[in-house]
Amino acid sequence: MLKVGVVGLGWMGRVHLRNYTEMAGVEVVGVVDVDEKAREEVAARFGVTAYAALDDLLAHDLDAVSVCVPTSLHHETGLAVMDKGINAIIEKPLARTTEEGEALVTKAKEKGVALMVGHVERFNPAVARVKELICGDDDKVISIQIERVGPYPPRIQDVGVIKDLGSHDIDLIRFLTGSEFKSVYAVCSTSIGKHEDSALITAEMENGVLANITTNWVTPYKGRMINVACENKYVKANLITQEVKEYSAFSTYDKSYSVREWPLMFREPVKEELKQFLAAVREGTPVPITGEDGLEVLKTFDKIFACAQ
Repeated sequence: MLKVGVVGLGWMGRVHLRNYTEMAGVEVVGVVDVDEKAREEVAARFGVTAYAALDDLLAHDLDAVSVCVPTSLHHETGLAVMDKGINAIIEKPLARTTEEGEALVTKAKEKGVALMVGHVERFNPAVARVKELICGDDDKVISIQIERVGPYPPRIQDVGVIKDLGSHDIDLIRFLTGSEFKSVYAVCSTSIGKHEDSALITAEMENGVLANITTNWVTPYKGRMINVACENKYVKANLITQEVKEYSAFSTYDKSYSVREWPLMFREPVKEELKQFLAAVREGTPVPITGEDGLEVLKTFDKIFACAQ
């Protein structure tokens, strides 16, 4: 029986909590939030013990903790958890700054604990199918375009759209290309609140793949699309509906192309993410998304903001 806890009872923290309560072999020892109403709601719904202070949770014997607090608190909370020798999964992005991220990675190594970063889109079945289609043969990837847009979320107050939404796609591009960012160009603007809410990011990877990210909080609907151009195919995926289409190369002979739809079994990405995290904790194997992976995203943020400013 793995003993776990959840710190932060916002939307994502409650998703983590719900999934933990649905898993066999997992005991939720407790949860933490400074908001009394949030504590009362989850205690009533899930029957868990809710604490106002992190130290009260960490006083218990725990195998793993989900850190789902605002990004500005990832560093402080993650250090406190791992300092107790507890394995941690920290929601994306790993931290507010590269320096804070480095401190978290160092602490995990110092304490010999697992540190995983919650870049949950890697566990989306549509992403897994895209990677399979573009990496399964000798076909060369030319470019990747990702659109991640939606309306402004009032719950996000401490970071802008690049660190909140863009972090998903920076990680996905590394994951899909198997390469690091060579050069990054970006522009952004602010129309709502104090942080940027619209950004266009263009990059070249070390292996030559070109990448483009469009992300904003000014679109009235939620959109999550990936388009991958290869020498002999074109792959299009909707990450919300988990639909993937593969287009053959355009034939100049008969001016046509074929389209294949790849059916997928719909799966909740967070559930798969937590299952793999806990499996790594149980077996003592590497987590699928390491602290170092999260740190690379933070380093890319630095390049983006240096250019955008």
